Amino acid sequence: MGWRADFRIDCAVPQVPHVGRGIQLASVPRIQTTEGIHMDVRETTLQELLGGPKQYLVPLYQRPYAWQGRQRDRLWSDILELAETRRTNPGATHFMGSLVLSTGAIVPTGMEFLVVDGQQRLTTLSILLCALRDYLRIHQKDQPMLAESIHEQYVADRFKPGDARLKLLPTQADRDAFRAVVDGAVGADSDSGVGQAYSFFRRALELADDPDDPHDIERIREAVLGGLTFVSITARDEDNVYRIFESLNNTGLRLTQGDLVRNYLFMRLGSRGESVYSSWWLPMQRRLTGDDLELIFWLDAVADEPLLKQGDIYSYQQARLAKMEDEQILEEIERFSRLSEQLAVIRDPSLEPEPALRKHLQHLAEWGSTTTVPLTLRLIARRAAGTSSAEEVAGALAAIESYIVRRTIGGRPGQGLNRTILQACGVIDDRPVDRVLLDYFSTGRKYFATDDQIRDAIRTQPFYLRGLRTQQKLILKWVQEERNPKEPVDVEKSTIEHILPQTLTPEWRAALEVDLGDDETVEEVHEQLVHQLGNLTLTGYNSELSNRSFASKQEDYRNSSYSALNQRVLEAAVWGREQIRGRGEWFADRIIEQWSGPDERIPPEATGRDWSLVHQAIMAIPAGRWSSYGDVAALIGTHPVPLGNHLSSVPVAGAHRVLQGGGTISPGFRWLEADDDRDPRAVLEMEGLQFGPNGAADESARISTAGLAELIGLVAEGFEGTDTTSDRSFLGQLATANPPSIVHGVTELFDAWKEIGGTVEYGSNREISAFMTAPRRDGAEKSHWPFTIYPISGTVEVVFQYLRDRPPFDDVALRGEFRARLNAVLGINLPAARIDKRPSFPIEVLTEPAPREQVVEALRWFVAQLPGAAAEESAA
Repeated sequence: MGWRADFRIDCAVPQVPHVGRGIQLASVPRIQTTEGIHMDVRETTLQELLGGPKQYLVPLYQRPYAWQGRQRDRLWSDILELAETRRTNPGATHFMGSLVLSTGAIVPTGMEFLVVDGQQRLTTLSILLCALRDYLRIHQKDQPMLAESIHEQYVADRFKPGDARLKLLPTQADRDAFRAVVDGAVGADSDSGVGQAYSFFRRALELADDPDDPHDIERIREAVLGGLTFVSITARDEDNVYRIFESLNNTGLRLTQGDLVRNYLFMRLGSRGESVYSSWWLPMQRRLTGDDLELIFWLDAVADEPLLKQGDIYSYQQARLAKMEDEQILEEIERFSRLSEQLAVIRDPSLEPEPALRKHLQHLAEWGSTTTVPLTLRLIARRAAGTSSAEEVAGALAAIESYIVRRTIGGRPGQGLNRTILQACGVIDDRPVDRVLLDYFSTGRKYFATDDQIRDAIRTQPFYLRGLRTQQKLILKWVQEERNPKEPVDVEKSTIEHILPQTLTPEWRAALEVDLGDDETVEEVHEQLVHQLGNLTLTGYNSELSNRSFASKQEDYRNSSYSALNQRVLEAAVWGREQIRGRGEWFADRIIEQWSGPDERIPPEATGRDWSLVHQAIMAIPAGRWSSYGDVAALIGTHPVPLGNHLSSVPVAGAHRVLQGGGTISPGFRWLEADDDRDPRAVLEMEGLQFGPNGAADESARISTAGLAELIGLVAEGFEGTDTTSDRSFLGQLATANPPSIVHGVTELFDAWKEIGGTVEYGSNREISAFMTAPRRDGAEKSHWPFTIYPISGTVEVVFQYLRDRPPFDDVALRGEFRARLNAVLGINLPAARIDKRPSFPIEVLTEPAPREQVVEALRWFVAQLPGAAAEESAA
């Protein structure tokens, strides 16, 4: 007889304020299933979970720790928002989902639990607690108990021996790395997944600590321990708990938040619902996609509640609508319908008749951040209602565009931007909106770069190493189009070209040697100049230009369509420091003219040099690796000497891994603790770094400026429509909606796809779809992607519909062959009648190794059919 999770939870949902994706359950003593299986189900906090004589064991057959940057970013963003919310609402919590546990042995030292589901979250939070402990040890030495209380109550019990002391004992593959983190030992920030997570949280805490706020780290500590809530589901028998876990994760097609709002609205309308549906709802439904219908309700809400998550749309809107009379409900539907018309214009700016408005709407649409949409929607709605003129709204949109462009150029592309933009909705009042927004962006620490700051950033900062690659290209594109609107730029077909190449050849080295100053090296000057805006242009021939000579590159630039960007390059006889700086000044003039700065009547915020980026980069250097003072200094446009002076007075974890340019330890290096007499070379060797007979560190272990930027996530290739700062992530949704076996199957598929040469890119709708994009071959006019994976719906879509106009898959016989190869896999049955559509198969197919390998083989065949594949095969 099959087991069914047919059980009843008798509890009320308490009215407790919370932040997060889920709901909160009251504590429930027990659940009884139809077959007599008993489970304890209760709401709990991290503080309660880890406190006391308990240990959580991750079974050895569980997969190793696998969280990546996206999941860590999302968790950290949620924690920061929770800590901020608890300033005014101390009872606010964030729901972290369910933990499925099985009771283990009762030993003299306490109670053991097996972690069946939730080990990734528990491991991540335990690593965060270690990072918080170590941060407090360095920065709050006057209060040592703050750090030690974290360690002894929630990380390890000093009265227990060996691994029994650990509150969490990960699976075997992660134990050495986890012990190093717990003990603060050498290699805690190793290159393992555990070490990377520890390094991430150390950097994140450094960035979050505002020197003007003495209590911000304490609020984070309280939010983590007391504000993160779980529902723990504990069974006494391991087999039973796995059955429960499988049932809880048996996902079907759930109602979306938008569905729930719609159902509530029409329930309130009663008999009038049919006429209202025809008059207002159906046109809105036809105008927008299903995701945009839900987005309307979220955009409407975040204008007043900037921290509202999309998972809380229904609870917010239902509470708001419940206070209204039935007649007002009808007015709300009419208002939502009008908002949908305005969202359609934001989605497709060509629908806007006013040229000035259309231009700024187009730029914001190209920028691709969903964060600007609520504010833009509110502005367009004011124009439609007649409360703001078209000129005022155009000025307000120009202020938004100037703000995000100048922030990006000034070196602050993402940090805090989302919150600043969303909170701007709340400052709009009866004054002219262009003046309101300019004043808002100009006040406080919003990093609206002044003209002088723009010039300084262009002269010194590595523009190429900041922000999304797509947005960098857009800034270059908009400068080009402002100078020559008749030469439109196709960003998708363009790449950013380094005129002075990233890899030096003897010819390029000689060009830099001409004007070296005292104590300068070619390598240091190259690192300072190569990624600056003055050295960058757009091209469609990046792979062909590569490291060719300057004269050879000039010939290609003469034939390109980017005449405005390349004019000064074509006029130059040589290309070195003077020419790069001169072209940088040209860029500064254009940018200052094209994007207005903050209100000059408002004095700019007084700021010194921001070293936080340097601290993050140094803390990101893993054990066994090193970087030079010049590499690190180039990250913020300074020089090695001031960097060395700074590090001599400020504690930064990992600073001993910063060496002189030749790989030697600086003669002036000293540990900050006066009584620390360790030999820095011995410490580095213990961490795994090798030194040659000449005393220089292994050059292959060096991390360049670009490598440091990649380590701390300064730059990303991005994908059109993707907002990487969003707290929504594909893997987060996948892990929330599916059991670990599916998460493992999908990540294994992605790994195999990348080995073939493909990439995975992500959309930006409510359900974050993953596009498996094939490697672009020479001669291919369009990209090819065989699959789109939907994490919540649990489907793998085969996109025949898009392949039918992409050679060679415009041949129906070839699509048929691909379909046949997939249908040979157990669990896949793609109908022949849908060879021109988008049929799908269940994501569960990917859980077992054999079917997954068959899918990978079909993908290898797919890639082999693409234009240029045969030529690459023969060349190899």
